Amino acid sequence: MPDSKFLVGVAVGAAAVLLLGGLGTRLVSRTESTTELNQFDTMTVDGHKALKPKIVAGRTEGKYHPLPWVGVKVHVSCPTGLKAVTGTVMTCTGRRTDGSTVDIPVTVIRATDSHITWKFGR
Repeated sequence: MPDSKFLVGVAVGAAAVLLLGGLGTRLVSRTESTTELNQFDTMTVDGHKALKPKIVAGRTEGKYHPLPWVGVKVHVSCPTGLKAVTGTVMTCTGRRTDGSTVDIPVTVIRATDSHITWKFGR
């Protein structure tokens, strides 16, 4: 019969692996991003600074499927630049490998003259 200390050690080890795996998944699957509004990544939309659509699409695509068990692999495109105005919402499109599409809402959380913080929904 196995020693009870051994069984407790196995149980504690398994719990630690699950906890660290869950924490790692949570950290990797974040959907928020802060981006500098510099001369290379910025355009103007309706008279406001905006993050270029290729920047929003690229960052979203990279974070949408960070691990096999988080999100779905998609190719993302965005219709226009993301205005650096708090509360701005736009919808990007994710195209799956089977050709189907998914709408990806993108929302500006904070905006200053030099940075924009935004997040996307899964």
